[in-house]
Amino acid sequence: MAERQTKHLLDFEKPLFELEQKLEEMRNLDSGRTTAVVNRSLRSLEKRVSVLRTSIYENLTRWQRVQIARHPDRPYTLDHIAGLTDGFIEFHGDRLFGDDPAMVGGFATFKGSRFGFTDRTVMILGQQKGRNTKARKYRRFGMPNPEGYRKALRLMKLAAKFNKPIITLLDTPGAFPGLEAEERGQAQAIALNLFEMARLPVPIVVNLIGDGASGGALGIGVGDRILMMENAWYSVISPESCSSILWRSWDYKEEAARALKLTAADLIDIGVIDEIVSEPTGGAHSDPEKAIHSLGEAIARNLEELDGFSTAELLKNRLAKFDGMGVFEEN
Repeated sequence: MAERQTKHLLDFEKPLFELEQKLEEMRNLDSGRTTAVVNRSLRSLEKRVSVLRTSIYENLTRWQRVQIARHPDRPYTLDHIAGLTDGFIEFHGDRLFGDDPAMVGGFATFKGSRFGFTDRTVMILGQQKGRNTKARKYRRFGMPNPEGYRKALRLMKLAAKFNKPIITLLDTPGAFPGLEAEERGQAQAIALNLFEMARLPVPIVVNLIGDGASGGALGIGVGDRILMMENAWYSVISPESCSSILWRSWDYKEEAARALKLTAADLIDIGVIDEIVSEPTGGAHSDPEKAIHSLGEAIARNLEELDGFSTAELLKNRLAKFDGMGVFEEN
């Protein structure tokens, strides 16, 4: 664990990591040399570690939350699917051009009983990043092509056909920006998804689990409930891209992150999201199982609540939700 932490240590975590190393060294002292003085020092150091950990993660800047959202050990879409469902059957292809490994999805049994609710068949889908160089290249870092969004729409329409709820997991730096994506209709594919998701006659629970950048995330982001992990981010543009446009440099990404107000706490205030899902202290990567369980509880509860609405009420509320988003002033 220490080796993995060192490899993927974020800048603001270094003081905590150094203190944790000292604590570990003290705990590994030969038991025969342990004295009352050592025990007192151990308890004092444990308290310092706890206080520092709490202080760091309760006072994160917006840019630091972006960094946590991108942590390479953070659970990705397939990790969530494995933790939340049984019997996942992945579907492939958009029936127009080909398959897109950056977008994964299929039918599965959502383990609602694990959270005190009902087990049910769902359509679950989302963007998938890679864990190593080969996988990242294969999945284009979770940036879908048009066929990815068309595959997602095909699966969502299949869910509607069989009257099954839809769970989407958003985690992408954006739609793939390559020339071939534009040639195959990237903007049209995303726009069509927005239009069709607004009128799908089944419950849709959207979940932001990491990066939520631009139309790449929004392409599967229209739903009845929008849940967001505590350290995820969601914005029309990434801080780096915003910085490069406004300041002609990536050096102002922290200022851009502050101005964009892209965190869960920012977005719940203006009604863009409905609920913040808490993460373990240290971020979802520090305890993936606990983070996935927290998200599962929130999804199960919201699916149960949505069962109480008729199709007409569901669609009416969904449209009203998105029509009412945002804050503005009139002079």
